[in-house]
Amino acid sequence: MESPAQRRLHAIQCHLLPTSDDPQSLVQANLTAGEFVHGLGYSVVLPEKLQTGKWNVHRSVRSPLKLISRFADHPAIGTLHDNFVHAVETFHDYKYLGTRIRIDGTIGEYKWMTYGEAGTAREAIGSGLQYHGLQKGACIGLYFINRPEWLIVDHACSAYSYISVPLYDTLGPDAVKFAVNHAGIQAIFCVPQTLNSLLSFLSEIPSVRLIVVVGGMDEYLPSLPSASGMKVISYLKLISQGRSSLLPFCPPKPEDIATICYTSGTTGTPKGVVLTHGNLISSAAGFSHAIKFNAADIYMSYLPLAHIYERTNQVVSVYYGVAIGFFQGDNLKLMDDLAALRPTIFCSVPRLYNRMYTGITNAVTASGMLKERLFRVAYNSKKQAIMSGRNPSPIWDRLVFNKIKEKLGGRVRFMGSGASPLSPDVMDFLRVCFGCPVIEGYGMTETSCVISIMDEGDTLSGHVGSPNAACEIKLVDVPEMNYTSEDQPHPRGEICVRGPIVFQGYYKDEVQTREVIDNDGWLHTGDIGLWLPGGRLKIIDRKKNIFKLAQGEYIAPEKIENVYAKCKFVSQCFIYGDSLNSNLVAVVAVEPDVMKDWAASEGIEYENLGQLCNDPRARAGVLAEMDDVGREAQLRGFEFVKAVTLVPEPFSLENDLLTPTFKIKRPQAKAYFAKQISDMYAELSKSDPVPQIMS
Repeated sequence: MESPAQRRLHAIQCHLLPTSDDPQSLVQANLTAGEFVHGLGYSVVLPEKLQTGKWNVHRSVRSPLKLISRFADHPAIGTLHDNFVHAVETFHDYKYLGTRIRIDGTIGEYKWMTYGEAGTAREAIGSGLQYHGLQKGACIGLYFINRPEWLIVDHACSAYSYISVPLYDTLGPDAVKFAVNHAGIQAIFCVPQTLNSLLSFLSEIPSVRLIVVVGGMDEYLPSLPSASGMKVISYLKLISQGRSSLLPFCPPKPEDIATICYTSGTTGTPKGVVLTHGNLISSAAGFSHAIKFNAADIYMSYLPLAHIYERTNQVVSVYYGVAIGFFQGDNLKLMDDLAALRPTIFCSVPRLYNRMYTGITNAVTASGMLKERLFRVAYNSKKQAIMSGRNPSPIWDRLVFNKIKEKLGGRVRFMGSGASPLSPDVMDFLRVCFGCPVIEGYGMTETSCVISIMDEGDTLSGHVGSPNAACEIKLVDVPEMNYTSEDQPHPRGEICVRGPIVFQGYYKDEVQTREVIDNDGWLHTGDIGLWLPGGRLKIIDRKKNIFKLAQGEYIAPEKIENVYAKCKFVSQCFIYGDSLNSNLVAVVAVEPDVMKDWAASEGIEYENLGQLCNDPRARAGVLAEMDDVGREAQLRGFEFVKAVTLVPEPFSLENDLLTPTFKIKRPQAKAYFAKQISDMYAELSKSDPVPQIMS
């Protein structure tokens, strides 16, 4: 008698053609499966359960019958340690880690450490940690921004079965303190700047036994009382201690925890996302099925290593033997670093790409009528060629676009975008100006990064591609938002993910884990998506009111609205933001009497409350007061609104802005105040500085 798995496989095989050497043509047409036959599509559709007969699970067309968990060319690589051992053996003398920062702190040309040299250093660091008594499974904190030592420590953690825990300042010192105590971190690697922060709450993190200062000199480091049970030493001293007593590796298993990544969460308390070695290798292996790097590539590392986006880029880069150059630590000097490094791979976030777009278009407009006309002709001609699959005329690059390409070093052959949606207009603009694929992906920490990714040959913008070959995706009905998987012409619903990339759960938090992973192993992302023809995924909404800003910070608007409600001018407040913008804006229904008293005290004359609300002085006064209230409530930097619109009419049931329980109807408020929101962002864009992309 056939097992359920065998019956499911038999049903799937009924949709396969009997003879074909082309894996993309194996799947027969099915009415629910979209346009994927004969290489036209990007994903295939399979039944979730034979009993229901519903074909609703999408997988990558590259691996429709098996979810990827290992690299196709090197299936023996099952852990991050295996991956780095492979790189050290294969690319021993190739450049690996490059930095412009000299020992004396000045900036020069890039100096490189090879894969072999990095391998030797990671052995010394791991042995040094064992010298100080740290046992297998101990949590190690990394509390500094991108630099070569970050990756060496991370490789040491993998080689000796430690768990790396990235720590970062954007969530504030309280969140760092929480993560250290929650994970029971025993050693923290930091730099002198973050050491000062640690020292301010040292007595509140009793699990820490060792603090290692990268870039610090032992004679200038503070000595702690022996009773504290804590030591502070330099990175160089730890390496020296490790080299004097080298110990064999203690390799992890694929199912062992590799890292705990703390995310901002939605309640203000960070959540620790537990990822195994198998999770991270699966994600990188699935990525490698779609995108290929090589040992001649050079990658610019400036996105925070504490975030899963950059961590995954590093895992993939190591597998291919890519050289990784680090920025000097200042985003304002990133363009200078790019010109010096001349990378071939550049991954970023929409915030920077949007500023590039603005900088280029502003420069074109200011260049004079003749140059602007030439740019428009070149742009339209090259875009038309790219969209139709033809090779553009090289004359346009020589006349117009090579100057723009030089701002990223002139050699970029691949641009990646993640963390939040990239505007289709900006994506098309980058493809034309830089003359290379611009690939957008979608993912989250809980899925070890990549859920879906665009194909390199796909010229359609405005979507996030097809499933990672290491996972499967389905859309689940959200009736309260009128989204269903039966919607036409595009099925819609909450994006759910299953496969070897899905995390093990939130550390020490079974309740929140059960809220996002159901009994069948599906991770519920909270994002609303739809399937485009051919099986490409498009993100259209959030199931909850939580949303992301352009730089990837999560926002809980009700929490912020409750803070600003304490402002004397505010009767009601609607906070708005989205993943295409980096700042929050607010629409405030004012307290009439307070506004009138303030106007009288300022000597401002007006005919009616509406006129007063439109007065720039009133907006500035209310925003300043809201800032004071926000600071008192200890809002984080990205939670402050940067522009405000004042309205005299309250939100009410009558104007359909409130529910019967007097909660703001967010979709209706967004539509009702669409013009005001657009005007605020237009005003903010004028004051937002942009990099000097084109002169």
